[in-house]
Amino acid sequence: MLAHSSGQLFNASAIARSLGISAPTVNRYLDIMVDTFLVRRLEPFFPNVKKRLTKSPKIYIRDTGLLHALLSIDSIDSLSGNPIIGNSWEGFIVEQISGMLPDSCRAYFYRTDAGAEIDMVIVSGKGKITGIEIKYSLSPKPTKGFWSALTDIGCKKSFIVYPGAETYPLSDNAIAVPAGKLAENLISQII
Repeated sequence: MLAHSSGQLFNASAIARSLGISAPTVNRYLDIMVDTFLVRRLEPFFPNVKKRLTKSPKIYIRDTGLLHALLSIDSIDSLSGNPIIGNSWEGFIVEQISGMLPDSCRAYFYRTDAGAEIDMVIVSGKGKITGIEIKYSLSPKPTKGFWSALTDIGCKKSFIVYPGAETYPLSDNAIAVPAGKLAENLISQII
C-alpha cells in the first residue's frame, strides 16, 4: 500500500481503513519502516507564514528498485508507461540529495492548501533555505505554485532537478540542474 502512495502525503487513516486496523498501528508500522531505512518520511516545512499549510508528511520507498518490484514494474518500458514514473523519479532524487547532505542540514517539503508547493526545502545549519523542485521532463517548467512557494518561504536560491544534460538558469533565483550533476552543482551551494 505504501508503494502506491510513494511520493504522496501519508494518510494513516485511509491505510488503516483499508487494512482493518487502527491509525496508531499504521503509524507504528511506518515508524518501524522509517527506522529500518525502508521508507523516508519527509516532514512539512513550517515557516512563519500566515497560510494554511499541509501538516501530513510525504513518504517515499527509499529504494526505487524495491518500489518497482512492489508495483510489478519489471522493465523500463513498463515504467515509462506507468503513472508512478514521476513519483518514482522524485523519490530517487529525494534519496540522492538526502544522502549527500551533511548532518547540519535538514530536508523538508512545503505545501499550502492554496497549491503553493516545493518538493524539497533544505535548511542548512546556518539557516540558509534552498528550494528544490524535481521534474521528470527534459524541459522542466516549474508551476506558478513553485514560484509562489519560493516567495512564501523567502527562498533566494532554488534548483529544478531534471533528467537532462545541461545546467541553465530559469530565472535569477532558479537553476535547472541535471540529476547527473547534483553533487557538483547543488550541494556546494546549499551549505
